[in-house]
Amino acid sequence: MNKSPDATRRSERSRRAILDAALALVGEVGYNKLTVEAIAARAGVGKQTIYRWWPSKAAVLLDASLALAGDAESAAGWSGFPDTGDLAADLKYVLRATVDEFADERYEAPARALTAAGATDPELGARFTEQLLEPQLALYEARLRTAQEAGQLAADADLRLVVEMLLGPLTYRWLLRTAPLTHAYADALVDSVLAGVGKVTG
Repeated sequence: MNKSPDATRRSERSRRAILDAALALVGEVGYNKLTVEAIAARAGVGKQTIYRWWPSKAAVLLDASLALAGDAESAAGWSGFPDTGDLAADLKYVLRATVDEFADERYEAPARALTAAGATDPELGARFTEQLLEPQLALYEARLRTAQEAGQLAADADLRLVVEMLLGPLTYRWLLRTAPLTHAYADALVDSVLAGVGKVTG
């Protein structure tokens, strides 16, 4: 027998409360001190409810981060990687949005926690890469491929390498806080990378 609409809504409310609690707590206490018990208490559910849906706190935090990324895209009206015909402008638009996301307190703590946990937990790291990172990288590659096919990017450019050249420095500066992360830096990064990989002009 199917769940009633009320039961389904209650389950979704509980699930969302758990994800929100995980995001809030990791920002307050950090990943190492985060516990399933604390998440359950903050969400107002039993610990067994969490374990029915997730095997660990890391799994909860990963799903919370996926939900947060979806919320951010919805709030920004995200409908896919832009393709205005101007590759540099499109890349700058997306990298500026990434800078804004990195500066968002709701995103920063769970993202840092997941990055640290994924570095020491191979299984979590693999899930993080597969579910969160790879889909984002694929969007960059698809836009670069369109530009390449249109003759706006060198035919022999390694597209994955170009993506890593764009996002690597941005992530490095964010993780290590070596310097302010700004829109101007994102723009300069796009210009430098496209010049270095043989952007076709004129």
